[in-house]
Amino acid sequence: MSQTKAINPLRLLPLLASIVAISPLAIDMYLPAMPTIAEELNTTPTAVQNSLSIYMAGYALGMLVFGPIADRIGRRRVVIIGLLGFAFFSVALAFAQSIESFLTLRFFQAAISSGATVVVPGVIRDMYGRHTAKGLSYVSMIMMIAPMIAPSIGSFILHFTGWRNIFLVLAAYAILILGFVMWKLPSSMPKKKNRKWLREFANNYKAVFANKSVRLDLFTSMFATFAFFCYLTSISYLYISHFGADEQTFSILFAVNVIGLFISNIINSRIVERFGSRKLLRFGSIYALFTGTAFFTVLQLDLGLYATAASIFLLLGSLAFITTNSDALVLNTFAEKSGTATAVIGTLRFGSGALAGPLLALLFDGTPSNFAWLVLGSVVLVLAMQVLNNVQNIPTIRAS
Repeated sequence: MSQTKAINPLRLLPLLASIVAISPLAIDMYLPAMPTIAEELNTTPTAVQNSLSIYMAGYALGMLVFGPIADRIGRRRVVIIGLLGFAFFSVALAFAQSIESFLTLRFFQAAISSGATVVVPGVIRDMYGRHTAKGLSYVSMIMMIAPMIAPSIGSFILHFTGWRNIFLVLAAYAILILGFVMWKLPSSMPKKKNRKWLREFANNYKAVFANKSVRLDLFTSMFATFAFFCYLTSISYLYISHFGADEQTFSILFAVNVIGLFISNIINSRIVERFGSRKLLRFGSIYALFTGTAFFTVLQLDLGLYATAASIFLLLGSLAFITTNSDALVLNTFAEKSGTATAVIGTLRFGSGALAGPLLALLFDGTPSNFAWLVLGSVVLVLAMQVLNNVQNIPTIRAS
């Protein structure tokens, strides 16, 4: 579908990572400004916090639309639309005068930005083929810089100017990346141009969901990502409110957790060609059950801040093995429908992320038990999906 095979992957990966980084930057950069935003817009902190769930919901719905569009009109065009739209709504957010307009603009900012990021896995799949998990690991490693530095950037901007400039900086970042996209990202057009757009749109989704093995891998990725969003939603409460850590200690432990993800992606990129994504996905599922159980036990026994941080470090590393390899397996199954496949992955992923906050709030009893139970339940479901996948494929293996 594309011309990316003729390009040195290592030259294009930093640009692809920069495109994917838009989402964590948009999520994390304004976190330090939430109390200020609530005060200036004359609303409650909870209302501003809801913008995170609204952003994830908009992102999930946007991917449903832009994935098939990318398969239809080409990836480069969709990236350009996504970056321009993200820049426009970021500027609009900088001038929001009410919480209603702020939440509405955040939804549309997320929805259109998904057009830029939905194409990236497909480009990586074109470059790496059956070793797609290796390329995804590389991009994840580069992209992880964003969540590490985003809150600090937001705090810096907030200290010297105001929260509105955070969104202007996001707009400037999108325009900068757009320039590199116009320069470096190759065009990619579909091989066939069927005029029946709506039928093709529906058939692509039907093909993805009809594949039983892919369906189980999709749910595997979704449950693992749900556990990760539970972590993102709960970590500040766990470290600061429950254990009494100061802001500096929180920043250090948060960075260490990101390093755990980074290490797992390095390991995955080095061994995936030897073992394959399926074996590493099964390993990650078993490993996640172990780390999730350890995390649950540490919290239930209240073993303290650093024991909890160590268990989270291991837990996040296991989740990285799961999401990277499950995504690669799905993309390799639908090479010509990679936009649609990525849209399904992203919709399930961010849709589950949007549910994390409400479920945590519903189960909250004044302790981190809600976090512990949801994480344990997620990793159990991850392993269950892979056990079902293995059982489902036994007749096929014997027949062959």
